[in-house]
Amino acid sequence: MKYVDEYRDPVAAKALLRRIEELAEKLEKPLAFMEICGGHTHTIYRHGLEHLLPKNVELIHGPGCPVCVIPLGRVDDAGWLARQPGVIFTTFGDMMRVPGTGGSLQQAKAQGCDIRFVYSPLDALQIARENPDHEVVFFAVGFETTAPSTAVALDRAIKENLDNFSIFCNHVRIEPPLRAILGMDQGRINGFIGPGHVATIVGTKAFEFIPREYNLPVVVTGFEPLDILQAVEMLLEQYVSGDVAAGDARVENQYARVVLPEGNVAALALMDKVFVRRETFEWRGLGFIPDSGFAVAPEYEKYDAEKRFHLPNLRVADPPACQCGEVLTGQIKPWQCSVFGTACTPANPVGTCMVSPEGACAAYYNFGRVDPSVAASLV
Repeated sequence: MKYVDEYRDPVAAKALLRRIEELAEKLEKPLAFMEICGGHTHTIYRHGLEHLLPKNVELIHGPGCPVCVIPLGRVDDAGWLARQPGVIFTTFGDMMRVPGTGGSLQQAKAQGCDIRFVYSPLDALQIARENPDHEVVFFAVGFETTAPSTAVALDRAIKENLDNFSIFCNHVRIEPPLRAILGMDQGRINGFIGPGHVATIVGTKAFEFIPREYNLPVVVTGFEPLDILQAVEMLLEQYVSGDVAAGDARVENQYARVVLPEGNVAALALMDKVFVRRETFEWRGLGFIPDSGFAVAPEYEKYDAEKRFHLPNLRVADPPACQCGEVLTGQIKPWQCSVFGTACTPANPVGTCMVSPEGACAAYYNFGRVDPSVAASLV
């Protein structure tokens, strides 16, 4: 018997696409849905889903790649930390190749800095235990998805009184950048494919402000091809049924096999214990957004690398040729950037969107997604 992955079943996919076509024929105007998470962008372009949708249904990219949103100044601060005597700097692998004004962490490592990539902040904690004569710093990045694991490591460091461990905290919240994008949007965004991984922590309730305040539908979605196609179908259903026109847009949970309305209550409680909200935090492409980042709570400031090392904390402008900001806010497609695929490639990235596998530019480049008119001519 031939095995068929239920989330990649071609029969189910064709049925969903037929239904999407039926719904699209009933639309009064073209619609554009923003996928918030870079993981969704990866799935869309790996499987060519954008070419399967009707011409009046468009997918555009959002700010959900955690590597991509880190501003250049914070990357430079990480490089400065890594170069301090006696420091072992630990980081997720994606951050190793992010370019700063003084080069990447990968280049700093080649120059002799003790930089180690880890799979978890708990790995960094173990390195601190094994190297009591060194300062071990963990480069904490990501949305609410990864913040709980950093909180666990920080809580354990506190309980163990591990004095040579600290974190450079760059964790961010998903709601503020969405508000910023909606504030600058001129009616182009008609709905959101909600980030499944973030929602496992914050729940579906965290996105209810979007239909309540903007009357736009949200479907929290998994990461398989059929998950995304079903999310598109569910978004279209809200338009065709007249719910959106009646002011009754809503959040729906396609990813119910993983996501609960209230999220992960234990993880949220631990985050509230060890983190506080920053008054403001800088985002690549969006500038400074109030209440959008996490910092180490004052009670635990001895584990805060920003307090322990007195970082330069300079604001640095992005390279003029880089248009990551426009890509992250859905204003342009990656292939519309002037350096895409020429000066900027995964081997030699100019901007962060070309570094991470979740970055839109990397997804486009790796899976050959270009100007749709060009792509159509190659079929």
